[in-house]
Amino acid sequence: MPNEYKVTAAFVQDFHDSFEHELMRKESRLLATVHNRGSITGKSFTINDLGSVEMKSYSGRFTDTVWTHPDAGTRTVIMGDYSLFLPIEHSDLPKMKAHPSDSYMRMLVESANRKKDDVIYQALVGSVSRKTVSDAGVETSTNVALPAGQTILANATPLTKAKLIKGRSIFRKNEADSEDINITYSSQMMEQILADTTLTSADFMAVKMLQEGDISGKWLGMNWIPYEKQNAGAGGATELRTAMYSKSAVHFGDAPISQFKINERPDKNNINQVGGVHSYGAGRANEKKVVLIDYLV
Repeated sequence: MPNEYKVTAAFVQDFHDSFEHELMRKESRLLATVHNRGSITGKSFTINDLGSVEMKSYSGRFTDTVWTHPDAGTRTVIMGDYSLFLPIEHSDLPKMKAHPSDSYMRMLVESANRKKDDVIYQALVGSVSRKTVSDAGVETSTNVALPAGQTILANATPLTKAKLIKGRSIFRKNEADSEDINITYSSQMMEQILADTTLTSADFMAVKMLQEGDISGKWLGMNWIPYEKQNAGAGGATELRTAMYSKSAVHFGDAPISQFKINERPDKNNINQVGGVHSYGAGRANEKKVVLIDYLV
């Protein structure tokens, strides 16, 4: 075929369309558990938050109205740009097809989804910029970290049933357990859980987990989401930090910077490359809907 070794415009567009379709179809593990804002225009997006209020006793007939001002703020999430480019051997070019089973397509999709997971996890455990306006109209911007009361320290112990119960109790105390609660788990967590007889008893664990050693899915009232790149805990390199959170705790957005496509590189002996640039951003919307648990490894 005359165009067997050529990258046509139609081929490039087909590849990009297939990549975007596959990226939407194969959602990242953590993206499915947070609020997806979809495509973002610009280098940032905002999250409006509004604190809770409580009713007061009625002050009496014909008295002045007493207003309650909820704590309100605007959080700003800065988008980050991430790229991936792969060289393609000339002999591989005629084998490439713009469909999800292509090896280059799989690598690009899997890499993009792993990066989304990283961005979301860092939003859970990190700080977020928040702007408030006083009654006098004065604007104040602060970096909001998770309060100390929302973090369960390792205290020289591995992941235990007591820590998981404490995490759930914090959600109940904050009236934040009306949504599903998710928790990230690593290979170290899985090892500790499967070795803990108080967690692997029939009272705490699903039959599938007992039979197959699989802790993914829902048990202990939480959805367990695999994620390996956990930060170190407060105690340093001997600890890791997992996050419990509800769906509305984090907002995520993305924006394509350049299409994921195939093009020829004259500066590299006319070899072809496949790849592109995407922009991802995530920010915590509510501190009461996130609990961090440190554990010794």
